[in-house]
Amino acid sequence: MTGADHNGANHAGADHTGADDRRSVSSSAALDARYGRTPERRARQRLVAWIAGIGVALTVIAWVVWVALDGTTATIQSRMLGADILDDRAVTMTVEVSAPAGTEVSCALEVQNANHAIVGWKIVELPSSERYTRTFTETVNTVDQGVTGLIYRCWSA
Repeated sequence: MTGADHNGANHAGADHTGADDRRSVSSSAALDARYGRTPERRARQRLVAWIAGIGVALTVIAWVVWVALDGTTATIQSRMLGADILDDRAVTMTVEVSAPAGTEVSCALEVQNANHAIVGWKIVELPSSERYTRTFTETVNTVDQGVTGLIYRCWSA
Protein backbone atom coordinates (compact mmCIF):
# COMPACT_ATOMS: atom_id res chain seq x y z
CA MET A 1 0.00 0.00 0.00
CA THR A 2 2.58 2.44 -1.10
CA GLY A 3 1.46 6.08 -1.19
CA ALA A 4 -1.68 5.49 0.93
CA ASP A 5 -2.20 6.96 4.41
CA HIS A 6 -3.78 5.15 7.34
CA ASN A 7 -7.27 6.19 6.18
CA GLY A 8 -6.71 4.46 2.88
CA ALA A 9 -6.35 7.65 0.83
CA ASN A 10 -3.86 7.31 -1.96
CA HIS A 11 -1.19 9.96 -2.37
CA ALA A 12 0.44 9.29 -5.66
CA GLY A 13 4.04 10.38 -5.81
CA ALA A 14 4.19 11.16 -2.07
CA ASP A 15 7.11 9.52 -0.35
CA HIS A 16 6.30 9.95 3.35
CA THR A 17 7.51 7.39 5.75
CA GLY A 18 7.46 7.34 9.52
CA ALA A 19 11.25 7.07 9.60
CA ASP A 20 11.66 10.46 7.90
CA ASP A 21 9.37 12.13 10.44
CA ARG A 22 11.23 10.57 13.37
CA ARG A 23 14.57 11.63 11.91
CA SER A 24 13.45 15.28 11.55
CA VAL A 25 12.04 15.29 15.09
CA SER A 26 15.22 13.78 16.55
CA SER A 27 17.46 16.17 14.58
CA SER A 28 15.28 19.10 15.69
CA ALA A 29 15.53 17.96 19.31
CA ALA A 30 19.28 17.57 18.92
CA LEU A 31 19.59 21.10 17.53
CA ASP A 32 17.42 22.48 20.34
CA ALA A 33 19.58 20.74 22.93
CA ARG A 34 22.75 21.85 21.19
CA TYR A 35 21.75 25.53 21.21
CA GLY A 36 20.17 25.57 24.66
CA ARG A 37 16.52 25.58 23.60
CA THR A 38 15.47 22.85 26.00
CA PRO A 39 12.24 22.96 28.02
CA GLU A 40 14.28 22.94 31.24
CA ARG A 41 16.22 26.00 30.16
CA ARG A 42 13.04 27.84 29.16
CA ALA A 43 11.50 27.01 32.53
CA ARG A 44 14.64 28.23 34.32
CA GLN A 45 14.63 31.50 32.32
CA ARG A 46 10.96 32.02 33.14
CA LEU A 47 11.69 31.43 36.85
CA VAL A 48 14.60 33.90 36.83
CA ALA A 49 12.42 36.49 35.07
CA TRP A 50 9.67 36.07 37.66
CA ILE A 51 12.10 36.35 40.57
CA ALA A 52 13.68 39.48 39.08
CA GLY A 53 10.26 41.02 38.46
CA ILE A 54 9.14 40.30 42.00
CA GLY A 55 12.39 41.79 43.34
CA VAL A 56 11.91 45.00 41.34
CA ALA A 57 8.26 45.23 42.42
CA LEU A 58 9.18 44.79 46.10
CA THR A 59 11.88 47.44 45.81
CA VAL A 60 9.45 49.93 44.26
CA ILE A 61 6.79 49.18 46.88
CA ALA A 62 9.31 49.58 49.72
CA TRP A 63 10.48 52.92 48.30
CA VAL A 64 6.91 54.22 47.94
CA VAL A 65 6.08 53.22 51.52
CA TRP A 66 9.30 54.80 52.81
CA VAL A 67 8.63 58.08 51.00
CA ALA A 68 4.95 58.19 51.96
CA LEU A 69 5.38 57.38 55.64
CA ASP A 70 8.56 59.31 56.36
CA GLY A 71 6.89 62.37 57.83
CA THR A 72 9.45 62.85 60.59
CA THR A 73 11.59 65.45 58.83
CA ALA A 74 10.45 68.99 59.40
CA THR A 75 10.56 71.35 56.47
CA ILE A 76 13.24 73.94 57.13
CA GLN A 77 13.91 76.77 54.74
CA SER A 78 16.62 79.38 54.90
CA ARG A 79 17.31 82.53 52.98
CA MET A 80 20.34 84.79 52.91
CA LEU A 81 19.31 88.40 53.53
CA GLY A 82 22.74 89.97 53.37
CA ALA A 83 26.43 89.85 54.15
CA ASP A 84 28.57 92.79 55.26
CA ILE A 85 32.35 92.63 55.02
CA LEU A 86 33.51 94.15 58.30
CA ASP A 87 37.26 93.87 57.70
CA ASP A 88 39.91 91.43 56.44
CA ARG A 89 38.99 88.90 59.13
CA ALA A 90 35.21 89.11 59.71
CA VAL A 91 31.90 89.05 57.83
CA THR A 92 28.49 89.75 59.35
CA MET A 93 25.68 87.66 57.86
CA THR A 94 21.92 88.16 58.20
CA VAL A 95 19.86 85.03 57.66
CA GLU A 96 16.14 84.23 57.70
CA VAL A 97 15.13 80.72 58.84
CA SER A 98 11.63 79.25 58.57
CA ALA A 99 10.89 76.11 60.58
CA PRO A 100 7.89 74.63 62.37
CA ALA A 101 7.20 76.20 65.77
CA GLY A 102 9.06 74.49 68.59
CA THR A 103 11.87 73.22 66.36
CA GLU A 104 15.50 73.78 67.33
CA VAL A 105 17.52 74.64 64.22
CA SER A 106 21.22 74.61 63.44
CA CYS A 107 22.71 76.35 60.42
CA ALA A 108 26.17 76.14 58.90
CA LEU A 109 27.36 79.49 57.56
CA GLU A 110 30.39 79.91 55.33
CA VAL A 111 32.42 82.80 53.99
CA GLN A 112 34.25 82.53 50.68
CA ASN A 113 37.11 84.57 49.24
CA ALA A 114 37.48 85.82 45.65
CA ASN A 115 38.69 82.36 44.54
CA HIS A 116 35.56 80.71 46.05
CA ALA A 117 37.65 79.04 48.74
CA ILE A 118 36.03 78.75 52.16
CA VAL A 119 37.83 81.13 54.52
CA GLY A 120 35.32 81.16 57.35
CA TRP A 121 32.84 78.67 58.81
CA LYS A 122 30.44 78.80 61.74
CA ILE A 123 27.66 76.57 63.07
CA VAL A 124 24.86 78.61 64.60
CA GLU A 125 22.35 76.92 66.90
CA LEU A 126 18.95 78.54 67.23
CA PRO A 127 16.72 77.59 70.19
CA SER A 128 13.13 76.57 69.54
CA SER A 129 10.67 79.38 69.01
CA GLU A 130 6.92 79.78 68.66
CA ARG A 131 7.47 81.82 65.48
CA TYR A 132 7.68 80.05 62.13
CA THR A 133 10.08 82.54 60.57
CA ARG A 134 12.90 84.27 62.41
CA THR A 135 15.88 86.37 61.47
CA PHE A 136 19.33 86.33 63.03
CA THR A 137 22.62 88.11 62.44
CA GLU A 138 25.97 86.39 63.07
CA THR A 139 29.57 87.45 62.67
CA VAL A 140 31.83 84.83 61.08
CA ASN A 141 35.57 85.15 61.60
CA THR A 142 37.77 84.44 58.58
CA VAL A 143 41.37 83.49 57.88
CA ASP A 144 41.53 85.64 54.73
CA GLN A 145 39.61 88.51 53.14
CA GLY A 146 36.06 87.27 52.52
CA VAL A 147 33.95 88.55 49.66
CA THR A 148 30.64 86.75 50.26
CA GLY A 149 28.75 84.87 52.91
CA LEU A 150 26.57 81.83 52.20
CA ILE A 151 24.29 79.45 54.04
CA TYR A 152 25.75 75.98 53.62
CA ARG A 153 22.61 74.33 55.03
CA CYS A 154 20.19 74.31 57.96
CA TRP A 155 18.79 71.27 59.79
CA SER A 156 16.69 70.46 62.82
CA ALA A 157 18.85 69.97 65.88
